[in-house]
Amino acid sequence: MIVVKVGGAVAAGSANAILALAAEHDVVVVHGAGAQITDEMRRRGIAVEFVGGRRVTTEAALAVVRDSLAEVNSSLCAAIGPRALSLFGDEIGLQAAHVPDLGCVGDALPSRPPAVLAALAQDRIPVVAPLGVGPLNVNADEAAAALALGLDAERLLFLTDVDGLILDGGVADAIDADSALALLDSGRLDGGIVPKLRAAAVAARDGVPSEIGRTAVTA
Repeated sequence: MIVVKVGGAVAAGSANAILALAAEHDVVVVHGAGAQITDEMRRRGIAVEFVGGRRVTTEAALAVVRDSLAEVNSSLCAAIGPRALSLFGDEIGLQAAHVPDLGCVGDALPSRPPAVLAALAQDRIPVVAPLGVGPLNVNADEAAAALALGLDAERLLFLTDVDGLILDGGVADAIDADSALALLDSGRLDGGIVPKLRAAAVAARDGVPSEIGRTAVTA
């Protein structure tokens, strides 16, 4: 089994890659919708605030998160075709530890939702929107890693609009989990690579090799 995390910015264009993987493996897809959520919050006049790279999520913001995830989920399922099965994490048992300082936000925990296993048994491709039981807004990269660990996946792949981890002016071919976490703790990185690399390192350290673009993250 392979868990594939798809960024909201590349969701619609990722269908062919997902189908190619699904021709040879069981595939579980987790998608984000970060840019869509921010745009819609601003359109509705809801303050956009991040703390440590994580979105502060009020009840009003959570409604926007769900609506935006539903939009991306629907378009991604349509692009994949009839094998796709839309699932929302909070409805299928994606566990999360509440982070009250951030509002309706949770840290995704390793989970093995029966609905995902049932979909795979029927040769479907589960397409999971990253909400935790609560409901709680959870980071899509963390949700993908949590599902990969809970489902005992062979690999965790991040399909994104960047080539991989940039180090010393070039894309790193590989990095081990301990080195990745040390690099993150050093503060040298910022932006969208931070949650992806942290999620990949956590998954790799616990037995699920990961790939961010062309960069392999291993134990």
